[in-house]
Amino acid sequence: MEFPNDIKYSKEHTWIRVQDGIGVIGITEFAQNELGEIVYADLPNIGYSFQQNEVFGSVEAVKTVSDLFMPVSGKIIETNQLLLNEPTLINSEPFENGWLMKIEIKNIAELENLLTSNQYRELTN
Repeated sequence: MEFPNDIKYSKEHTWIRVQDGIGVIGITEFAQNELGEIVYADLPNIGYSFQQNEVFGSVEAVKTVSDLFMPVSGKIIETNQLLLNEPTLINSEPFENGWLMKIEIKNIAELENLLTSNQYRELTN
């Protein structure tokens, strides 16, 4: 299982990679393994804002639906359109083409509330 070091993790199994104040958000490899094959991602519209730990959407797997929680506060600036036709990218490439959305981060200090790759690995073992 992958635990990339260049991202931060939430206890609710979302991850965020920050580049120039923009956060790319997805779900972890651990989460998608637990859910099974993902058949649909319900993501918010561009322009919506969410607070840290607020539910922003959900992913639907063959046998279950799971809420998604914001790792940090921010405004949605892009959603991954590839997921409309190929939601299984979340399973096959959770840290690459299976990302969910991009946000304009509201409070960069909230990243300190998240886990490092080693801390997340310990949480999931």
